[in-house]
Amino acid sequence: MKESFFNIVAYSPLYMSTMQPAKILIVDDDVDVLRAARLLLKRHFEQVDFEKNPQKIPYLVSNFDYDVILLDMNFTRDLSSGKEGFEWLDRILDIKPDTAVVLFTAYGDVEMAVRAIKAGAADFVLKPWENEKLLATIQSAYNKRAAKQDKPIVATPSNHEMIGKSPAMQAVFDTVSRVAATDANILILGENGTGKDMLARWIHTQSDRSSKAFVSVDLGAISETLFESELFGHVKGAFTDAREDRLGRFEEANGGSIFLDEIGNISIPFQAKLLTVLQNRFVTKVGSNKNISINVRLICATNRNIQHMAAQHLFRQDLLYRINTIEINLPPLRERQEDIVPLAEYFLQLYRDKYKRPVNSMHESLITQLERYEWPGNIRELQHAIERAVILSQGKTLQAKDVFVKNNANSDQAMDTGYNLEEMERNVISQAMKKCNGNITEAAKELGLSRAALYRRLDKYNI
Repeated sequence: MKESFFNIVAYSPLYMSTMQPAKILIVDDDVDVLRAARLLLKRHFEQVDFEKNPQKIPYLVSNFDYDVILLDMNFTRDLSSGKEGFEWLDRILDIKPDTAVVLFTAYGDVEMAVRAIKAGAADFVLKPWENEKLLATIQSAYNKRAAKQDKPIVATPSNHEMIGKSPAMQAVFDTVSRVAATDANILILGENGTGKDMLARWIHTQSDRSSKAFVSVDLGAISETLFESELFGHVKGAFTDAREDRLGRFEEANGGSIFLDEIGNISIPFQAKLLTVLQNRFVTKVGSNKNISINVRLICATNRNIQHMAAQHLFRQDLLYRINTIEINLPPLRERQEDIVPLAEYFLQLYRDKYKRPVNSMHESLITQLERYEWPGNIRELQHAIERAVILSQGKTLQAKDVFVKNNANSDQAMDTGYNLEEMERNVISQAMKKCNGNITEAAKELGLSRAALYRRLDKYNI
């Protein structure tokens, strides 16, 4: 059995300690976007170039072998339609058809995403992007190209210490130590920000499949139009602009593990399609009649009450039986108070080194506040709060005021880090519902939303 403890952030795409051997090109006419993207990506990929003028794309693509091109869809002569992006996508693929192109724009929607994939893009990212999702998207695009060209796909190390001495986490460790080496399907349950994706990655590294691929799929981010193509792949000519065969995520994971995050978000019809694949152990690409055998270890996760969904016929009971051979409940940070300060100390050291800041300790008043606060955004919120505090700190010791502010009720709340808009929205809605004692009408009025809009958000965030 391999080491049974690891660092809770070691497998996040944001903290890949091994530089990925990929050559990335970013093309955007917004200098601030170029700077932000390059600062993020250059910490994780071997070569990151950027270009403001799209007219130089043909020269760059012809003379440099880029693995992934991150391409804006709207330049100066077109503000929002994406027409220029599709034109440049065509030019790139005409010059080098195997280049992975990730399109990004501030004006996208599901329809544009579908058009982008059908036109040959590897993926589609909306601005402002979430760092973890952007890194995961680029890593996935690189992995697909690397697999076709027999290039190395570098995995992150697996022998890190996990921070978690609380009884709740020790129970998780004990379960994982007994099941990781098996091929049992695992369902991870837990709130947003508790580290479900990191736990899934660790389970993979502790398994006999650790030398094979780990493929992560955010089902909540895949539109129904793209579901089958994304998971099962498509063949050349399956639809307009399908220029070549495309591997699905299950094929990418063949021999390794596939992690289906937010599995509670998929519709009943696609639950049926997924169940068929899991039962038969083969996929059929869109546009093909050929069955492709797959051998994967399945790990799923959701922040929703999936048992309740099954009872309400919102989630297929037979699919639930298939995915939760082993069920692991990942506790929220408020239920593992003993881990808060060790995690904060880890993040303090991480960001002190990363940003070369002099801060090296936390004041006792801050430690008290860290333990008192409930952390509704869990580890992710703590991580962002400490990162922000380290960046803005002026001394060698973090103070309570560096991390916390007083709200109108004169109680403590973590500073708004601005990193995760969905998490912020969820927290604001939760606070409004609590303030209005669960009254939908009053909470909607407080938030400036219609009742229908609030209901949609309550369902989205499982509040």
